[in-house]
Amino acid sequence: MSLFDWLPFRKKKAEKTQEDLAEIRQTFATRYDHFRLLIQANTATHELMAEMEDALRGFQPYGMHYVRALCTRISTSVFQMIRHLNELDSESYGKLYDQFSVIQNNISPHLESKHHTEEGVLVLALSDVGRDQTDLCGPKMATLGEAGNKLGLKIPDGFVVTTGAFRKFMKKDGLEEEIDRIIQTVDPEDREAMFQLSSKIMQLIIHSDLPEDVATEILKAYDSLCASKGQSVHVAVRSSALGEDSEGAAFAGQYRSILNVDRSSLLLACKEVMASKYSLQAMAYRINRGIRDEDIAMSVGCIMMINAIAGGVAYSRNPMNIRDENISVYSVWGLPKGVVDGAAEADEFMVSRIKPMQLVGRHIADKEDKYVCDTGEGVCRVSQIDLLRMEPSLNEAQVISVAENSVRIEDHFGLPQDIEWAITEDGNLYILQCRPLMQLEDSSEVVLQNSSVSIPILAGGRTANPGVGIGPVFIFRKDADALRFPDGAVLVLRQALPSRAVLLSRCCAVITEQGGIAGHLANVAREFGVPALFGMKGALTSFEEGQIVTVDADGRAVYAGKVEELLKEKSRHRLMRGSAVQATLTKAARHIVRLNLTDPDSPKFKPSNCKTLHDIMRYCHEMAVREMFEFGTQKEFVQSASRQLICSVPTQFWVLNLGNGISPEGRKRTDRRVLLEHINSVPMRALWEGMQAVPWDGPPAVHTQGLLSVMFEATVNPDLNTTSSSRFSQKNYFMISDRYCCLQSRFGFHFCGVEALISDRVSENYASFQFKGGAANLERRILRAKFVGEILDEFDFRVRIREDNLNARLEGLERMSMERRLKILGYLITHTRQLDMIMTNNLEVEKYKKKFFEDFKLFPAV
Repeated sequence: MSLFDWLPFRKKKAEKTQEDLAEIRQTFATRYDHFRLLIQANTATHELMAEMEDALRGFQPYGMHYVRALCTRISTSVFQMIRHLNELDSESYGKLYDQFSVIQNNISPHLESKHHTEEGVLVLALSDVGRDQTDLCGPKMATLGEAGNKLGLKIPDGFVVTTGAFRKFMKKDGLEEEIDRIIQTVDPEDREAMFQLSSKIMQLIIHSDLPEDVATEILKAYDSLCASKGQSVHVAVRSSALGEDSEGAAFAGQYRSILNVDRSSLLLACKEVMASKYSLQAMAYRINRGIRDEDIAMSVGCIMMINAIAGGVAYSRNPMNIRDENISVYSVWGLPKGVVDGAAEADEFMVSRIKPMQLVGRHIADKEDKYVCDTGEGVCRVSQIDLLRMEPSLNEAQVISVAENSVRIEDHFGLPQDIEWAITEDGNLYILQCRPLMQLEDSSEVVLQNSSVSIPILAGGRTANPGVGIGPVFIFRKDADALRFPDGAVLVLRQALPSRAVLLSRCCAVITEQGGIAGHLANVAREFGVPALFGMKGALTSFEEGQIVTVDADGRAVYAGKVEELLKEKSRHRLMRGSAVQATLTKAARHIVRLNLTDPDSPKFKPSNCKTLHDIMRYCHEMAVREMFEFGTQKEFVQSASRQLICSVPTQFWVLNLGNGISPEGRKRTDRRVLLEHINSVPMRALWEGMQAVPWDGPPAVHTQGLLSVMFEATVNPDLNTTSSSRFSQKNYFMISDRYCCLQSRFGFHFCGVEALISDRVSENYASFQFKGGAANLERRILRAKFVGEILDEFDFRVRIREDNLNARLEGLERMSMERRLKILGYLITHTRQLDMIMTNNLEVEKYKKKFFEDFKLFPAV
């Protein structure tokens, strides 16, 4: 062959080699991209599962939309891991898709919304209602009907628009689907967005037309009520939602009630009450109490207005002391609205339960205002004549009558009761509402008796809920203030309005100038365990915005700053305990967070044994690392894509650049070598610094038994024969990017692997270390693995040792701390060479351990 013929051949061969090399590098780049995305999905899934486990503890409130969204995000993230793993090897992991589908099918039934039929009665007369109709009429109207129909107590005449009518309304024209769609677009933690969401949904409902048959039945029931009375009547249109007024979740004041409504406004009033299911405070309450949105259907009670000369609330027992059996009666002139809304000062009467009942205490308030029915529609607040302001709103006989009926209601329903009542001019007592009363156990809080404590800024008021709260003052003056309310603040209000309950889950204490302990806000404060002082005059002008104060609800005082004497550690209140939402999350979590695949070396570590999403995540991560290791060390053409690291150590190191791991200057080199100065990989540079920080002193002096052990092992372990084919005869490889490093290496007679990712995002950072093998017998190798494990345990690694195989993992530290740990790993890789030979010599072991920790001072903690 002539030189002329030969040169083109060489040229074509060189061109082919360059094309192959470019293709190989592209293959590596593509594989690393999938690996990187898989690692990111793995990190995200870890964070989401940690969030789920925290939610399962029940300290923070959440709703069903949060549960569905969280489960969906975890499923999506795990699916991404499966997809990227199959991109690394499309032939080995296809069964993961099938297993994923099985697990999803196990999760889905717990997350599906309940579907209710729209068939059934649309309107019921209150005279036909009892506890058996709770699903149709809600607990509020069902118990009111029961009190009238079974106990013979006087209740207003009226009718109930059932939950069937509400569901039919929600199904009309796709209203329910549109509401669900709107809710899912908003983050519950975004206050302004939630405010806008509530307004948008309520307006959507109010401006929608009721189904024709529903509207017809409502007006028909109203006309029948008027006919029975022989005149047109006005009604109170009241919420009676499923779950409302139930034990442990009163929903006190969270829904709308509209008083003194005539026929022309009745349908609109019904829609407004239905729409109040999505009031800001009602949605927040459901989230805080763990009540699913789909479990709440709204029925509407339409009951005749009672023209009351006095009204109020009665507690059949003390809500703040389960051992106090006295009956408390709170009363004002006019309608009971002033007591219920916490907008007026009320007379307080204490009645002994012991028969014959007796009035044992009273406090008469200055009742400057009262609520009365307006001449047209609605109610109005009017000034009370001076003669009656300080007069008791009830005489003793009326107080005893209210107390006796309260006990009858408690005996019938079997629980302490919170009862709303009204007395007419002719002396008739009407029961307007009765619901279970939430009681607190005896307060064991510290009562301030230390004279060294400064005089309080403000004292007085009534304890609406005991406890101590410390935080910055936030004075709430208008609705827009809710958008800037800081978490952990002391909420200071003029009136104890029920709508302010939306903030109770976020404040450390609440103080009001007006309102009593029988109001809705006080009820919700007790449910949420928020220290509350009501009726504290001058609260709005006594504190500065942002001022740190200590609220002592037990001692009815507020102190400047943090008062240590009042602090006492209390068990955190699990808001979600026993809720339907938490029960749903618990059921779904069984198929998500449990981990069954714990041992990658077990024959059971395979796709068919993935029973949860956590199992799939664990499997995908382990297999992805193996795929990258094996692809980087077992494929014949890897050498074509790697470059030798030029360094002053006798061992050969080869570098595979997965992306941005080598600086542009280093990438421009035409040969297959790279200088350390061109390495951009943060974890590789940290490892390398640890490996080179202290020169290795060489193998330890070996006594006779250690030498015999090495000689014997060499005769039976082919991995120690450097002339044989062995996994330890491979080159030392770094696979790197700017943030990632994977090292597979043999140092002496042991094999080690390191995988690490370091970024500015703490949650993504991790380091894994594998250490196996040695020159001595198994006993000494095991002892060395334990020696290394004990050291790593000092630096926050989770260590697992099986015979001479050590696996250690660390995650979640910030960048500088991760770099320090990698330097320590690099040091150990270099300096544990052949230490297995002296592991039975305790003095030698202690000497090396002491030396190691002394050398670690070269890598100071940040």
